[in-house]
Amino acid sequence: MLKFKLLLSATLLFALFMPTKSTAQKHGYWQQAVDYEMDIDFNVETNRYQGYQKLTYHNNSPDTLDRVFYHLFFNAFQPNSMMDKRSRTIADPDRRVRDRIYHYDETEIGYQKIDWIKQNGENVEFTVKGTILEVHLNEPIEPGESVVFEMEHEAQVPLQTRRSGRDNAEGVRYSMAQWFPKIAAYDEFGWHPNPYIGREFYAPFGTFDVKIHIDRDYVVAAGSILQNPEEVGYGYETADMQVNRPDGEKLTWHFQSENVHDFMWAADPDYTHTTAQVPGGPLLRFFYQSETVAENADEERQSELLANWEALPEYTVKGFQYMSENYGDYPYDEYIVIQGGDGGMEYTMGTLITGNRSLSSLVGVTVHEFVHAWYEGVVANDETKDQWMDEGFTSYASAFIMNHLFNDGEGDPMLSRYNGYFRTVEAGIEEPMHIHADHYVTNAAYGMASYTKGAIFLHQLGYVIGEDVLKSTLNKFYEEWKYKHPSGYDFIRIAERESGMVLDWYYEYWVETTKTIDYEIQSVQDGENGAVATLGRVGLMPMPLDVEVEFTDGSLKHYYIPMRIMWGQKENEFPNIKRDVAEDWPWVFPEYELSIDRPVSEISRIEIDPSGRMADIDRSNNTWELNSDE
Repeated sequence: MLKFKLLLSATLLFALFMPTKSTAQKHGYWQQAVDYEMDIDFNVETNRYQGYQKLTYHNNSPDTLDRVFYHLFFNAFQPNSMMDKRSRTIADPDRRVRDRIYHYDETEIGYQKIDWIKQNGENVEFTVKGTILEVHLNEPIEPGESVVFEMEHEAQVPLQTRRSGRDNAEGVRYSMAQWFPKIAAYDEFGWHPNPYIGREFYAPFGTFDVKIHIDRDYVVAAGSILQNPEEVGYGYETADMQVNRPDGEKLTWHFQSENVHDFMWAADPDYTHTTAQVPGGPLLRFFYQSETVAENADEERQSELLANWEALPEYTVKGFQYMSENYGDYPYDEYIVIQGGDGGMEYTMGTLITGNRSLSSLVGVTVHEFVHAWYEGVVANDETKDQWMDEGFTSYASAFIMNHLFNDGEGDPMLSRYNGYFRTVEAGIEEPMHIHADHYVTNAAYGMASYTKGAIFLHQLGYVIGEDVLKSTLNKFYEEWKYKHPSGYDFIRIAERESGMVLDWYYEYWVETTKTIDYEIQSVQDGENGAVATLGRVGLMPMPLDVEVEFTDGSLKHYYIPMRIMWGQKENEFPNIKRDVAEDWPWVFPEYELSIDRPVSEISRIEIDPSGRMADIDRSNNTWELNSDE
């Protein structure tokens, strides 16, 4: 009977992570799953904690696993660690890191020391190298099998350097991100035990059950749901709830969350806790310092900073509504915005942000990080190799949200990103988007590929397939890959399905190369049946073209030139303007003759890509005007 129950549980678990007929995943898709139980005893005097962790690991893969890996992120914050060395040798180090780690003393470094590990109750051997722990299994983990790992460990919280740590620049005591021994991701490409040098993360989905014992004067905020508000209070209690804190020097904070791949928390004795409800959506929680904000600032500045935090909930509610209306519903009950960290960093159900900012900056960083709840939190691509997806998709959506909140949706909010891309191309430091996040030569190239070109990937795709189809693609992508780990090719397959086009060329050129787009109008001359505009492909990346012709009588006409390798065309995005679909352009041809059904004398202007969504690196040759020098 027991054997039957175990088999049934394994079958149900395996089925849970297999695709349904309505999804777009490739045949045989699988992913690992985890269940964490943690008990943390925190000492605010020494900045250390003792921890017990129980991890149930579900091997849903078809592979037999003969070892497992954990990340020990705090070990990066030690002199001569890989993060320290990388920061001291890269051409453009992060200003928050530079050589700071190299000068840390024993009380300022971070570490995670493993006391013991057990597999199914039996001690196992393990090896630690820097930020990676390798567990040498007593018995291999067979396909469909679940195994229980237990460990006890001690950790010291480093001085705030990058994302995680104590005593940040704004005086927040603890920003606890990437803080626990975290099992590495295993997928169809094997294990991903990437040493931590300060960039991206990748982990399996599962559940978290975490108890934190900490000084009773500290307010704890976490990207999870508090289970014992009646014992804690501090704003978590409901109006009809009686708070009865147990006696003792410490309080126990009990958090639980499901269908997540991380657990972040923060603690400070000076936090103010406020809430706001998104209509039909999650409860939003905000934690910020109201008493010690900007201690060195004058009274007027302190008042301004507090006013910004007081205004933030309303903007955040509107931003959540925009995301839900345009990209899919946020699936969790709560989201939390916490003052802490070293800038802005996303976690599944919350974010750490620095808070001493102008209103637009405070709203901007909050918007960017909560959009990550969709792209990285729920749709969890491998950030280490497809970081352009979560960062780029987030940058794209947050640009439109900010434009909606502060500019009534007027203008193109992506313009500044295009200009940034053009400057990077001109500087000659661009690298392809598909490089592993840790392996970019410069931080500037990483940022350009991940944030800027990732955002342009979507905006420009809207030019290729049409804005309505792009929106339906994003919605289908979110629904079909919720709580899963898609790749860039998984996204482009949905775009192909929604548009009816072949789009592998777009992915390959834009993501996997640094080839650029540059089209020109070479000449406009009269032909037998009207004008003939000779167009040229100067850049190496081919694109379909929207060409706008303005006639001397003030009328407009659009000509659409698909590429032959697309095997399809987009709908007319401007139905109030007549459009002709011209013959396909075979991309190997450097020139193309566009026939216009009126003579040159009746044409006042011809422009390639009047919407400006194509990342053409030289727009000076995109326009021809009557009587202009050719």
